[in-house]
Amino acid sequence: MQVSVESTSVLGRIMRVELPEDRVSGEVESRLQNLLRTTRIQGFRPGKAPLRIVRQRFGQRVRQEVVGELVQRSFYEAIGMEKLRPVAGPEINPLEANAGNGIRYTAKFEVLPEFEPATPESLEIEKTVCEITAANLETMVETLRKQHRKMAPVERAARRGDVLDLNFTGRVDGEPFAGGEAKEFKVELGSARLVEGFEDGLEGRKAGESFQLNLKFPDDYRLESLRGKPVTFDVAILQVLEPILPELNAEFFTAFGVQEGGEDAFRQEVREHMEREAAVVIRNRLRDSVVAAIQKSNEIALPTVLVEREKQRFSEQLKANLKAYGVKTDTNDDRLSDPARFEEQARKRVAVQLVVAEIIRRQDLKANPSRVRTMIESTAKSYEDPAAIVNWYYADRSRLAEVEALVLEDEVIDWIAARAKVREAQVGFDELVNKRQTESA
Repeated sequence: MQVSVESTSVLGRIMRVELPEDRVSGEVESRLQNLLRTTRIQGFRPGKAPLRIVRQRFGQRVRQEVVGELVQRSFYEAIGMEKLRPVAGPEINPLEANAGNGIRYTAKFEVLPEFEPATPESLEIEKTVCEITAANLETMVETLRKQHRKMAPVERAARRGDVLDLNFTGRVDGEPFAGGEAKEFKVELGSARLVEGFEDGLEGRKAGESFQLNLKFPDDYRLESLRGKPVTFDVAILQVLEPILPELNAEFFTAFGVQEGGEDAFRQEVREHMEREAAVVIRNRLRDSVVAAIQKSNEIALPTVLVEREKQRFSEQLKANLKAYGVKTDTNDDRLSDPARFEEQARKRVAVQLVVAEIIRRQDLKANPSRVRTMIESTAKSYEDPAAIVNWYYADRSRLAEVEALVLEDEVIDWIAARAKVREAQVGFDELVNKRQTESA
């Protein structure tokens, strides 16, 4: 076998391969001999047909099969000889395999980049630190009470914290506008959900009142056609509802799975939940910091095929998300999920994948079986039959390999974080989880 390789770009390669005719004809003859022994041909006893008849009837088909297999086999032999690491399968073109002339073909492909990953000791990363204070715990308890509140109609005037049930119709330049009308609309005073001044105009009103609010859309309003325009709302209040928070008692604790231990046990359960939530966010922030450091410190050539594949994956993911939210996308003219818009995002992701893979290869890192099991069991918890989901993963090597890859990436993050220059960043719980517990309801 003769092999030559030409570089077409930093990572692009064209490999020319020639296989002698005797390698092809020898494999063809071997298969024809086997057919001679096993194939029944009319007019001849089994295994007694002349070889020329078998060759005449099956020779062309057998040669095509042999050529296909030899091209595939010889390609991997050739890249082994040349010590090449293709990113993906090759583009074979042209193919010459006429009888008597052996096989000649060219294989076009990209190779993985050769590079020296930045040493983890040279990387600077940030590690978030969060202490859950007594005030954080108290805020969370009050948030849980608000989430389980009951609403009772009242005759008094509305005040902050009340929920109003109302009808309204808005007009701009005397004409109704899209989205400017609602029936039995509920709004909590102080939530700042509506146009500035709307909720202020509801305070002090009672059920049964009808009135008009003269307001103005902000200059940066989301709809350009309404920005800065005066607007009039005709409002009718149907009900004023006062929130009634549940008592901290056994009934309330039971709703959160706390059967014994009273308020102390309940607060401990809430704290542990907050700690778990904080740990997830801290872990994600650490991952983001390590990834950013990897991107900044490793300038490498990126295989086009991997970038294009990643762009397509981001595009399909966005389409799926839009579909889940009921947004229809036109596959013929869909600028929103056009793969081209994900170029930078895809290049960053591919760069990180290559660096992580190289670290795994050089350090000979393996997916910890116990971490793989833990990740699978954690995923399975959200299903009706967790045991069946666990078995489903372990029953298929490819499914298990996907989880192992995620675990390996986690282990690389840990490996880098243990060696990098770490600066700690103290963050409050509310800021960390970004949920504004002090204001949520």
